Amino acid sequence: MENMFIKQTKYTPLILFDADNHTLEIRGESYPEDTSIFYTPVFRWLETYLAEFSGKQTITLNMEMIYYNSNSSRSLMNILDMLQDASMDGKKIVINWYYHKDNEMALENGEEFREDLESLTFNLVRTGG
Repeated sequence: MENMFIKQTKYTPLILFDADNHTLEIRGESYPEDTSIFYTPVFRWLETYLAEFSGKQTITLNMEMIYYNSNSSRSLMNILDMLQDASMDGKKIVINWYYHKDNEMALENGEEFREDLESLTFNLVRTGG
């Protein structure tokens, strides 16, 4: 399967999904004009990847979201729900939610996502000293 790479812009996050290394990365800000246009290819790639993945390796999602709007929040939750469903099917999933020590909102958002995703290993990772 080919990897997915979407370059970060002012309004959209970096998306780097590496199928060979089972590492997914989403970093930056997310407030595109139309979230469905931006995130639909991401959902499709992830759905295909999870359907084809049959290994014993751990799938790791590294997220560092500085800011995102409410529509992006729903899209991010959809991604996390897809991973939770895969976890329920026996796939080992780890989420690393990175937040800068001075960004309390990012920490709170990570805590809220973690509460909703009890079947996943969800690590809150502080950065910036």
